[in-house]
Parts: sequence; structure tokens; C-alpha cells
Amino acid sequence: MTSQIKTLLLLGLLTGLLMALGGAMGGRAGLFLAFGFAMLMNVGSYWYSDKIVLRMYKARPLSPGDAPHIHRVVGEMAQAAGIPKPRIVLIPQDAPNAFATGRNPQNAVVAVTRGIVDILDPDELQGVLAHELGHIVNRDILIQTIAAVLAGAIVFIANMLQFTAIFGGFSRDEENGNPLAALAMAFLAPIAATLIQMAISRSREYLADATGARLSNPNDLADALAKLDSAAQRVPLEGNPVTENLFIVNPFSGRRAASLFATHPPIEDRIARLRAMAQGR
Repeated sequence: MTSQIKTLLLLGLLTGLLMALGGAMGGRAGLFLAFGFAMLMNVGSYWYSDKIVLRMYKARPLSPGDAPHIHRVVGEMAQAAGIPKPRIVLIPQDAPNAFATGRNPQNAVVAVTRGIVDILDPDELQGVLAHELGHIVNRDILIQTIAAVLAGAIVFIANMLQFTAIFGGFSRDEENGNPLAALAMAFLAPIAATLIQMAISRSREYLADATGARLSNPNDLADALAKLDSAAQRVPLEGNPVTENLFIVNPFSGRRAASLFATHPPIEDRIARLRAMAQGR
């Protein structure tokens, strides 16, 4: 519940920042332009983001004959969670990782890399799959898509404001307000939007861990996270860092950013929370 409330507050902050930036750009007209732009981007992302990321990582369907354990476990946990069994795909990479995508539970996909099957035992793999089902149950794909789109719209409009300042200046009528304040917002808003987006991502990871712990054994998920984080530092994923928030652990650990800009909570904290959940059972 705490993670859900925090997410709603952070999404509200992103929306408010977008509206303020739109207002700074052109008063009420700018505000409506910003809102319309964000809505247009949301619709496109809602329908096509899963197809884009799966194509990016050359994912292919994983048949029940190739991975009977994965299909059985996902089917049983999906039934327990009250959602349709998601499609399962394989990413042909040795870096051990996994993610879930899809606009809703009816169109969800769980992706696992070839490497994850090699280093995790069946119980640990079940914990990872439970975490990914947690993302589906909690609608995290949609929520993070909305956050990314709002942040992207903020950056786009901020760039327009900076361009206006350099080449045309700001209108000084009352509706547009203080041009210096608008310019300051144009430079600070993208940083604030990124910080909020990353905070939302970390909050949803905690929530998916908690949901996964209810669907499986928390200790198995904790053991899996420790193995995956260690392996990710030795065998980085070949892909676009923009997608790192999708994965269960940061697949580009060798490029760690400051904690405020991290897409994932500290792995030690996640493991400690899962161990505490196991003791509380």
C-alpha cells in the first residue's frame, strides 16, 4: 500500500510539472498543448512499446516443449494470481536476466534470457518468475510507460522553451509570467522529471518483490537476486540502457549511476526486505 500511494504521488508530481512547464511555454494554450502531446505519446506507447522492446532484444517464443518447468510454474502462479497465463519468450543472450512487458494482463509477456536458466536452480527461477508476474498483476508496465511518456514530454517541452529563449525570447505578457522563471524551469524540469521517474521505477520494484514473495518463497527470490546482481556485473547485457528499468536487476551494472538516478533499489535492501518477509511467515 505504501508503494502504491508513493507511486500515485510521484505520478501526480510528474503531471503537475508537465502542466507547469506547458503553462510557462504559452499560458493556457501551452498547458493544453502539453497535455495533448502527453496523451498522444501515451496512446502510442500503450499499444506498441512491448513489440518494440521484444524486437529490440530479438526475443522468440519459448515453447512448453523447450521449457516445461517455466511454463508449468508460470501457469500455476498466474492462476493463483487471477490473471491469464502470459506468453513466454526467450532472449538469446548469456547475461542472466528477465523482464515482463505488455499493456495489460491479457497481453502480457514474460521474457527470460538464455543465461538465467543456466545459473538459477528451479526454486530460484520460480522466484524470478513470481517477481515478473508481480509486475503484471500490479500493472507496472502501464504505470512505468505513463511515467516515461510524461518525463519525455517534459524534456521535449523544456527543449522548446530553451530554443525559444535562445532564438526568440519569451513573451512578457501577464499570462506567460516571468521569463527568467520560465527559463530556469526549462533547465531544471528535465532533471526533476528524471528523478521522479527513477523513484517510481524503484517503488514498483519493491512492490513486485512483495507480490512475488506472496506467490513463491521470499528466500528463493532473495537468493536469485543475489546471483543475478553478481552475474550482471560480470556479464553485461547487450542492449539499450534506456530499457534497464524493465529488468529484474540492472543489466548494465558496470555503468552504475548515482542512487538518485538508479532505476532499481539497492540489491542489498531488496534482499533484506525479502528475508524479513520470509521470517514473518
